[in-house]
Amino acid sequence: MSNIGTRSTDRPQADRVIQDIADYVCDFEIKSDLAYSTAHYCLIDSLACSMLALKFPDCTRLLGPVVPGATMTGGARVVGTGYELDPAQAAFNLGTLIRYLDFNDTWLAAEWGHPSDNLGAILAVADYLSRLRLSRGLEPLNVCDVLTAMIKAHEIQGVLALENSFNKVGLDHVLLVRVASTAVVTKMLGGGKEQVINAVSNAWIDGGALRTYRHAPNTGSRKSWAAGDACRRAVTLALMAVNGEMGYPSALTAEVWGFYDVLFKNQPFRFQRGYGSYVMENVLFKISFPAEFHAQTAVECALQLHGQVKDRLDDVSRVVIETQEAGVRIIDKSGPLANYADRDHCIQYMVAVPLIMGELNADSYADQVASDPRIDILRAKMEVTENEKFTREYFDPDKRGIGNALQVFFNDGSNTPRVEISYPIGHRSRREEGIPVLVRKFEKAVSDHFSNDQAAVILTAVASKNSLQKMAVPEFIDDWVV
Repeated sequence: MSNIGTRSTDRPQADRVIQDIADYVCDFEIKSDLAYSTAHYCLIDSLACSMLALKFPDCTRLLGPVVPGATMTGGARVVGTGYELDPAQAAFNLGTLIRYLDFNDTWLAAEWGHPSDNLGAILAVADYLSRLRLSRGLEPLNVCDVLTAMIKAHEIQGVLALENSFNKVGLDHVLLVRVASTAVVTKMLGGGKEQVINAVSNAWIDGGALRTYRHAPNTGSRKSWAAGDACRRAVTLALMAVNGEMGYPSALTAEVWGFYDVLFKNQPFRFQRGYGSYVMENVLFKISFPAEFHAQTAVECALQLHGQVKDRLDDVSRVVIETQEAGVRIIDKSGPLANYADRDHCIQYMVAVPLIMGELNADSYADQVASDPRIDILRAKMEVTENEKFTREYFDPDKRGIGNALQVFFNDGSNTPRVEISYPIGHRSRREEGIPVLVRKFEKAVSDHFSNDQAAVILTAVASKNSLQKMAVPEFIDDWVV
């Protein structure tokens, strides 16, 4: 630490990166009809993911108050449940539900992540704040306010991710959920630019969670609640900031002690574009498969080849998977897979199951399915390689491809055709094809969780985008409480 010398105590202006976030959150007006339309589908898709997650005991045991009985009358409700909690703990519950099955939207760039994770913080604060306002005779927030906050949170997380790889320095992408959620919910709670700057500076000072729980040999269920944890922390920091807690203007740039020097290899962030509505407009939906997004098109390829392979499994000599560099780095795994979280981040597993069974769903990662010996036998015959074209198109801002190719070879020298898919069904270029599937995913998730009467109320409420946007948040959440 010999480079630490006497430093000036003059407090600097806020770091430009933090100031830009505050300016955007407080001043920028969203005018994109496409962004609002996409945000509508993002909202219902995230809620569908939440209803699906409620089927899994490993998820539901995480829900509710931290301390048994610590509920809050007039607090934030947790969709699909009867919980009424303080907004920070409600944000954890909602964020965990949305992310648990790895089925919500995705953003892929130098850093990847799931921008709808931010909805956990946004929806919790919107419900809590609206109910508080109503108790004081004031107007509540409406669903359009929620969509606006979603667009801005998507944008902050996604623009930061375009050129800055946090995973390459060992940090998990939920750091960006904490930063984006902190910014937008501070504004929702009535904070001005100074309060947003203070809150966001604290979000950066928190540093980032290690990615240990996403990778072998430690892959585990924390990856399913890490986003909820980030949402909870964001709401905490926002509430503190609007109550007057100070900030740290050079949280990123301070020599020796700032984020850049401590955690980002002494490098400042780089930016490809300013903040607008680009990320929401181009976000990737996980519509058909609860699977890590770099493998989505590989699963589509496997389903196309299922009919040609299912009756010749014993004759398979090798399976060649071509993917992007990120896919090789994140989800190429060999050896035993210890749990659900290990399996849904293994490209070989995600290809083997649909080749064998003709489907991949949330139950496909359970121990009962994974015990089928055919899966590991087929995994052992797989070769995963990088296709440089897929990597180039992955980073191309005009394409944003997530390509995979698959071919199966047999012992007699024959082989299947090589199947290549560059864009998954949730990609913007396949919106016309994908949205009806997304809507069916939502309708089924709602109908499976609620009574017929309650499901009908929910489906009617979301049927009209214009009417839904005008609906008061507490009225909307009322429909989702059991």
